[in-house]
Amino acid sequence: MNVVRDPFHPVDLPRGGVVTVGNFDGVHRGHREMLTEVAARGKELDVPSVVVTFDPHPLKILHPEGAPSMIQTLRQREESIEACGIEALVVIPFTRDFSLMPAEEFARDLLVRRLAACEVRVGERFVFGKEKGGDVALLGRIGKAAGFDVHGIADISDAQGIISSTRIRAALAEGNVAMADQLLGRPYAMDGLIAKGDRMGRKIGFPTINLRSENELCPRDGVYATKVLIRSFDRTFVCVTNIGRRPTVYEDYATTIESYILDFAADVYGEPVRLRFHERLRNEQVFPSMLELTAQIRKDVERTRDYFASRGEW
Repeated sequence: MNVVRDPFHPVDLPRGGVVTVGNFDGVHRGHREMLTEVAARGKELDVPSVVVTFDPHPLKILHPEGAPSMIQTLRQREESIEACGIEALVVIPFTRDFSLMPAEEFARDLLVRRLAACEVRVGERFVFGKEKGGDVALLGRIGKAAGFDVHGIADISDAQGIISSTRIRAALAEGNVAMADQLLGRPYAMDGLIAKGDRMGRKIGFPTINLRSENELCPRDGVYATKVLIRSFDRTFVCVTNIGRRPTVYEDYATTIESYILDFAADVYGEPVRLRFHERLRNEQVFPSMLELTAQIRKDVERTRDYFASRGEW
């Protein structure tokens, strides 16, 4: 996939394609259905399929105090968009000056002049431009004059309502990673490097890796059945992950993300990894002794083995 980082400077932009515009935070099931449709339509017309997105999220510039934590890093978002079959991604650096651009000017400059879109597909509730002055109706009028079709795509829903980034963030805040999986269409993933910890896990027989995460969002404190992709091994390993302050061992300790990888022994400090969350096992809790803590960890390990074995993944 060709990625253009700033379309307002002279670059080789994909022209004449099927274009969609949005934040696509998380690239969840609803996003993926539309992106797959855009990719298929591009192939049908033999033109590029193009996604236009923004970085950072507009609210981080306009209302930082109320801006949401992003579900994915920009790199993860790019990977997910590419996996939908999209051929080109245009990433617009969102600034305060850019936010002052009237909606019609944005549409005419980017969609008409720079991208020469032959078709535009956006969510039916999509709004854009200064003070959210643009919507699907405005795009339709501009498209009619410029010669491209505009389609407003309906939201995708499940039994609980519209599939949205807001619902995914709420599920993760509750530790409900199974629900986040259903809404995303894949397990929630955190990327980062393995950092050195205090080696307490090694002392009690369960050596762990500590994740220094690149993601803004972290599931609620607790213990989870997870998998970790260690890129240098090009393999995914089953693990038990604890998010929290380890209250049995420390008082008022900083939150850590540490994983015990089952049946694994290697020095992987500094390695890039991707940690995927499959099931919440329990809350983090204080144990009366280290002996009882280690007994519970053994139970967590067995529950994790059973969880993945029941799904044919062990």
